[in-house]
Amino acid sequence: MANSKELFRELVNKIQLAESKEEIESIVYLLLENQLGLTRTDVLTEKELGSADAPDWEEIISRINRQEPVQYILGEALFYGRKFKVNPSVLIPRPETELIIDEVIRAYPRSEEKALAIVDIGTGSGCIAITLAKELPKAKIYATDVSAAALLTAVENAKRNIAIVQFIRHNILSDRLQLKGIDIVVSNPPYVTLAEKTNMKKNVTDYEPPEALFVPDDDPFIFYSAIARVGKEVLRPGGKVIVEINERFGMGVSEVFLKEGYHSVLVRKDLAGKDRVVSAVLAPLIQGVQPQRTP
Repeated sequence: MANSKELFRELVNKIQLAESKEEIESIVYLLLENQLGLTRTDVLTEKELGSADAPDWEEIISRINRQEPVQYILGEALFYGRKFKVNPSVLIPRPETELIIDEVIRAYPRSEEKALAIVDIGTGSGCIAITLAKELPKAKIYATDVSAAALLTAVENAKRNIAIVQFIRHNILSDRLQLKGIDIVVSNPPYVTLAEKTNMKKNVTDYEPPEALFVPDDDPFIFYSAIARVGKEVLRPGGKVIVEINERFGMGVSEVFLKEGYHSVLVRKDLAGKDRVVSAVLAPLIQGVQPQRTP
């Protein structure tokens, strides 16, 4: 039987994706950890493999070569150091979305934590809401989604991570949200325009839920307008909105919140230097204040 390093090399060689060698190796490390419990150290030290039943590597590699996301194949993805169940009813959590968690903690440091009330709009897998529940255990966390299937996945993830979150089925585009006194609204809404679809990889466009990804070309801020409206209904005075954005639309999203009466609007960049998060405070608009970009 092959040792861990030999198996690693064999799987790498079988993956036929137009990706870098580093990306393919990362996929194989994920496979070996998930299927056999092997760490990178185990691979590098050529750990001997036991005689337990081997996974169906041919089927797994075949699915990868059809560009199915490895997270869907494995049924889980990492977010903020925790594992979340994922399936085609929810988006795969991305590292850049972790910036929303960082922004909440920046605004309300753990050392100053109070009994915050936070609502996550369009929760999907629940990764944002559940992570906030774990990082800010005194907070009251609500999470909404229009998709019943997504909410079922989010509920499972809350149980898996032993997190207390109140889930609500809600359509942000048409329904009122029956909450009051919220301190923070967070959201990673759909923000990819349909025109951008042709330049995206098939592992996204062919597998991830389009309703969680795309917005009309002629109305790219549709969800931000709805979030700004709902925010005015549910936030306490001085409450905050923190949303993930399309890197192309930092100033456009900022203008949505300014026009709706928010102020202290900031655009924050991700580690790649791209506009990624907009935050805004609910209060009377201060005339002449313009949105800012921060490092």
